[in-house]
Amino acid sequence: MEFTAKLIADFLGGTLDGDPNVKVYTVAKIEEGFPGALAFLANPKYTPYIYTTKASIVLVNSDFIPEHPVEATLVRVKNAYEAFATLLNLYAQSKQPKSGIEEPSFIHKSVQVGKDPYIGAFSYIAEEVVLGDNVKIYPQVYIGPKVKVGNNTTIYPGAVVYEECVIGDSCIIHSGAVVGADGFGFASGEETNYTKIPQIGNVVLEDHVEIGANATVDRATMGSTILRKGVKIDDHVHIAHNVEVGENTVMAAQTGVAGSTKIGKNCMFGGQVGVSSHIRIADGVKAGAQAGISGDIKKPGVIVLGSPASEISKQRRSMAAYKNLPELMKKLNELERIVEELRSKLND
Repeated sequence: MEFTAKLIADFLGGTLDGDPNVKVYTVAKIEEGFPGALAFLANPKYTPYIYTTKASIVLVNSDFIPEHPVEATLVRVKNAYEAFATLLNLYAQSKQPKSGIEEPSFIHKSVQVGKDPYIGAFSYIAEEVVLGDNVKIYPQVYIGPKVKVGNNTTIYPGAVVYEECVIGDSCIIHSGAVVGADGFGFASGEETNYTKIPQIGNVVLEDHVEIGANATVDRATMGSTILRKGVKIDDHVHIAHNVEVGENTVMAAQTGVAGSTKIGKNCMFGGQVGVSSHIRIADGVKAGAQAGISGDIKKPGVIVLGSPASEISKQRRSMAAYKNLPELMKKLNELERIVEELRSKLND
């Protein structure tokens, strides 16, 4: 499929600098652009590439002011990154969608299947499952008893959804993800042995939640582990039992959240963030990569770094002091030497 710059600008509500009739048929990174490709510029550190890229069309923010001549046709939009994502979604939707029920697959006779399903080969759908309209279940997926899956949800190959979990509308569960496995609950005995505590709750994913590949969301001991509307978790993220994650919160790879913690909405966690159990985190909190959050964060919108995590201004001062430790130690040793010399002279 080919699109002209004018068609793209009209679709995105943008303005044009350059040839409105130039055509593109694919996308590319701005640093790897070639004729016929569409690229975008959102991160300022990639700005030098806009003067050398061979891409035919580049999406830029409306306030971008070039310092040198640009060969590509520019489509100016309010948010270039968001506009590029919109175009990628449009391209993905143009592909022929999967449909029908492949064989061999097992679908219990009590399963309720909505309109226009896709169920891939070797999938297993247990008793009393309810599938909404336009659900896509790829090969080798396991869906346990009494699970409910909303409309337009996609579950990719090899994912597992345990019994009685609830998946909302327009959710995406990627390959290898496990939703609803037992929470890590054990009672310690007198002789250092552990008795398993039955995990009788479930997991609830509200609408527009995305679970990354090989991520795990544990079922609650009682009640529900809940990921609210719009939550996105990356590959290899672990959400423990009875956790609640607020709307539109995002977590990068290898983040781990311990049991019964409540996280607010619109939070952002970098890679390998660790969150202790039974704490509360306010709305809009941002945690840098490898932050270790061990206590409540009550102030909305703060940025925390380090382990144990602290607010960014305090952590930066600590990091600056840490970098100067070798020099400070040298000075301290010199002062100790001087003090010893003075003490010796006084004793004489």
